Amino acid sequence: MSDKTVFVTVGTTKFDELITTVLSNTVLEALSARDYKHLILQIGNSNLKPDCTARCGFHKIESFGLSPSIGEYMQLADLVISHAGAGSVLEALEKHKHLIVVTNDLLMDNHQIELAEQLYKDEYLYYCTCQHLSYLIQTMDLAKLKLFTNDKSISIANFIDEAMGFR
Repeated sequence: MSDKTVFVTVGTTKFDELITTVLSNTVLEALSARDYKHLILQIGNSNLKPDCTARCGFHKIESFGLSPSIGEYMQLADLVISHAGAGSVLEALEKHKHLIVVTNDLLMDNHQIELAEQLYKDEYLYYCTCQHLSYLIQTMDLAKLKLFTNDKSISIANFIDEAMGFR
């Protein structure tokens, strides 16, 4: 079996709590127990300097800040762990990637939870907060997730972003 890859994205935001949570020994060990051995972190607009030392069963851990496109990284991934931004979520689902969405408790008007909850109810993804990520990784059954088939997801993402004042 080849080493499986996890791609973590925070988009253009600053969500240091997600990056530090993923890099905790507890989360790394939970992922490693599921045969993930390569971790790619997209840390967004952060000054954080993540410790990319291989450990806890991971052979390779790497990070980068912003990129014009994260599509190639998502394509390489066996599992995507994403912030709850509509664009990132829908891009991962369109690429038929197993997806965990981590909502940011610090956001004042957290509309992202509503999107994550609905897509969870529709069985397209799992979602949690940073506090519960390790437990979710240990207990999730990725085989229960449905493939997302909606050719209008870019339009949906743009509509949501406009409605929320992001564009």
